[in-house]
Amino acid sequence: MLLLVGLGNPGAPYAGNRHNVGFMAVQAIAKRHGIGPWRRRYQGLACEGPIGGVRALLLLPGTFMNESGRAVAEATHFYKIPLGEVIVFHDEIDLPPGKLRVKAGGGIAGHNGLRSISEHIGNDYRRVRIGVGHPGNKDLVQAYVLNDFAKSERPWVEALIGSIADNVELLARGADATFQNKIHLAMAAGGFGNGAEDDSSTNKA
Repeated sequence: MLLLVGLGNPGAPYAGNRHNVGFMAVQAIAKRHGIGPWRRRYQGLACEGPIGGVRALLLLPGTFMNESGRAVAEATHFYKIPLGEVIVFHDEIDLPPGKLRVKAGGGIAGHNGLRSISEHIGNDYRRVRIGVGHPGNKDLVQAYVLNDFAKSERPWVEALIGSIADNVELLARGADATFQNKIHLAMAAGGFGNGAEDDSSTNKA
């Protein structure tokens, strides 16, 4: 079984935050692939269904970001899911807005959600890093990620989330580099970014 985890903070006040783009991605995947309904399970909201012929559990932790690992650990232990089949979607301030990278393992780059997951299940899970940009000053990071995407950002956010949902079957089949390239090409075709880029960072820290 595949476990797709979206990271974010629960509750309506946080729904549009940059920090919640992982929630947005997994919710879009569920909608695009007709997976549902969401039910309260594993200390969060979960639904189950096939993606590209692979049985998948989609999970939105119901704890706040810094306790995300509790929900992920409960789901992985219940189904005995190997770490290589756990894919975590999360915001990444060290990537420009609209860019995406996929890697397995590596550092947590100060992300409290990743820190919690790594503490609970280990570090060798897969990550889909969704670029939201950096405010330019580390002292502004918390306020930046806990604010909603600006109106001017919504077109690329919607395009990127839609492309993730369209191409997630590649992730389900383990074709991470192909998934990453498909996203870059789709974003370029929509006028967001420069298209496919060097894949040398895939699966690296």
